[in-house]
Amino acid sequence: MIAITLVITVWAGRQTRSATDFHSGGREFSGMQNGFAIGSDYMSAASFLGIAGMIALAGYDGFLYSIGFLVAWLVALLLVAELLRNSGRFTMADVLSYRMRQRPVRTAAAVSTITVSIFYLLAQMVGAGALIALLLGIQPGETYLGMSADAAKIAGIVVVGVLMIVYVMFGGMKGTTWVQIIKAGMLMGGAFLLTVMVLASYNFNLGSLMTDAADASGVGQAFLEPGLNFGKEVPGDAWQTLWNKLDLISLGLALVLGTAGLPHILIRFYTVPDSRTARKSVNWGIGLIGSFYLMTLVLGFGAAAMVGKEAITAQNAAGNTAAPQLAEAVGAHFGGSALAAVMLAVIAAVAFAAILSTVAGLMIASSSSLAHDFYNSVLRRGKATEHEEVRVARGSALAVGCVAIGLAIFAQSLNVAFLVALAFAIAASANLPTLLLSLFWKRFNTQGAVAGIYGGLISAVGLVIFSPVFSGSETALVSSIDINWFPLGNPGLVSIPLGLLCAVVGTLMSKENDPRRFAELQVRALTGAGAEKAPQH
Repeated sequence: MIAITLVITVWAGRQTRSATDFHSGGREFSGMQNGFAIGSDYMSAASFLGIAGMIALAGYDGFLYSIGFLVAWLVALLLVAELLRNSGRFTMADVLSYRMRQRPVRTAAAVSTITVSIFYLLAQMVGAGALIALLLGIQPGETYLGMSADAAKIAGIVVVGVLMIVYVMFGGMKGTTWVQIIKAGMLMGGAFLLTVMVLASYNFNLGSLMTDAADASGVGQAFLEPGLNFGKEVPGDAWQTLWNKLDLISLGLALVLGTAGLPHILIRFYTVPDSRTARKSVNWGIGLIGSFYLMTLVLGFGAAAMVGKEAITAQNAAGNTAAPQLAEAVGAHFGGSALAAVMLAVIAAVAFAAILSTVAGLMIASSSSLAHDFYNSVLRRGKATEHEEVRVARGSALAVGCVAIGLAIFAQSLNVAFLVALAFAIAASANLPTLLLSLFWKRFNTQGAVAGIYGGLISAVGLVIFSPVFSGSETALVSSIDINWFPLGNPGLVSIPLGLLCAVVGTLMSKENDPRRFAELQVRALTGAGAEKAPQH
């Protein structure tokens, strides 16, 4: 898989000559091609490894992630896809800054893009470490190539990080997109094969599979009902019960509203020639993603029934290796140890491809934002040449990659689907309110956009730092301290309204108002007129 994707990257690198090629792949992808790439960006390690693991360990509650991730595409399709493609050129900030002062808005957008991308990158890197440990048979207490198990996992994370930096630095958006298209086909094929084999093991009786999964879970019928992981009823503690239910609502809000604010998804709309193709690509993406998430239901319950909770958590406490372990178990069921080894290798390669293509998409979003929004528009005031912009984008990919590698080493104990939910909360809090207000509110201005982005960003990240996710337990990111006073695991319920409130209050506190620019943006958003060249002012 690595060899194939590197060949594609080298080929694409030779076709990348301009900033348009690097940032948006020359805008030459069809609706179907971009739809596969969107699906690939979305069906990441969090989807394939994290959600399957969540369902295997939490049953019904794990499937809530699949539902939230899928429903979110309706918001992206109906409110964002076409208008964004018509209004911008390379990044989300092109739309946000169109009728406002360029420098403060682009700076805020770049900071938000980097933060969301880092959280999302963490999830992929953690998944990569868990996957490599399983594939190479790295067990706690054992050595591998002279390294301890922990050191070997860290080495795996570093290898993935170096690969993703190479993809973006040399392949740009064109190489990244072709890697994603191929990976989407492989992922759908691998998931379909595994789903059919699991169902065949139970004579295509889904009820029998779910009964076995519930029996093997250790909690019986509760495995198939809500409340095992989210919204738990705590007898005698009404406050904790309330917080548990609010946490579920918070997660749902973050998942449903986050997609339309994810930078690596938003830039995909710029890789197609027009808004109609952008809409088609979202439709293709929804079809692929919906089919895939239906299959994760079978994979999760299959892992619970055929692998078992103890075996899953023994390999990875967060359940991130449930799908590859299921592949091994199904292979052993049909063809003994030989087929088990083949199935593990195939599904692990597919999952590895999912990780590589998603991290490449995140890296291209980060590097494009730093180069196009911050370096060219803020530091050089729009005077940088295309060659300079591409060079800075490649350097940015290196810097962001190194930061992601460093942070992922400390986040290995967290479930990757959970990490992605935090990225969704930040995107929904900082990016979506300002994006929608910019497109639909005539009074919206520079101060409102900056206040909305920073307000949503700071509240979301701040509440995560003071939540149970960050400290206060053995499974937290930092177990040695306890600054846990915010009771919700996902900050979306508080941070999303705060982001919107900051944007509205910031706008009303400023006298800046330019109805003419808003009218121009409306025409541009609906027709695409003049979108190729964003004005500097």
